[in-house]
Amino acid sequence: MPRVEPTVFVVDDDEAVRDSLQILMTSVGLRSACFSSAQGFLRAYDSNRPGCLVLDMRMPGMSGMELQECLAARHSILPVIFLTGHGDVPMAVHAMQAGAIDFMQKPFSEQTLLDRIQQAIQQDQRNRRLLERRDEIVKRKNSLTPREKQVMEMVVEGNANKVVAIELGLSERTVEIHRGRVMRKMGAESLPHLVRMVLETES
Repeated sequence: MPRVEPTVFVVDDDEAVRDSLQILMTSVGLRSACFSSAQGFLRAYDSNRPGCLVLDMRMPGMSGMELQECLAARHSILPVIFLTGHGDVPMAVHAMQAGAIDFMQKPFSEQTLLDRIQQAIQQDQRNRRLLERRDEIVKRKNSLTPREKQVMEMVVEGNANKVVAIELGLSERTVEIHRGRVMRKMGAESLPHLVRMVLETES
């Protein structure tokens, strides 16, 4: 699958701010997409597009905070950097508690903003890799038969083959065969590896 270049999404109702941020992103070779309202961004939003969101806190209509809440409800992993001209500390604390990467007052240092954007893009890449890995493990689990799932669950809980055989009314040899199939289908190199993969999808 081709790697999609990250995009810095800028949402600010101030045209001058949007223009200056777009020029700044272009100057360092970053792709950007600008929106004058939260609603405009939501209409174009695609959860598969990597990057980060540079978001104005106070805007007519839907505020930056409301957009953050809306994205959280959609299980978005897009990192958010808030911009504000008002220095509202309680609002900043709330934004950070809700998962924002940073909160910057206008006027801000361009270099500091670029540093935060790079950090946000790196976080987004890490999050997407973890999600891809998790999705792959879920696909492997779904390829197991109901009996293989039963055996896997009991083995992961620490039960020996003999105990699994008694509990499920099977011979030990049959349990060994099922266990071998589970390890192959899951791509597990060892029992601890299998346990780790199962825990990853349950956390």
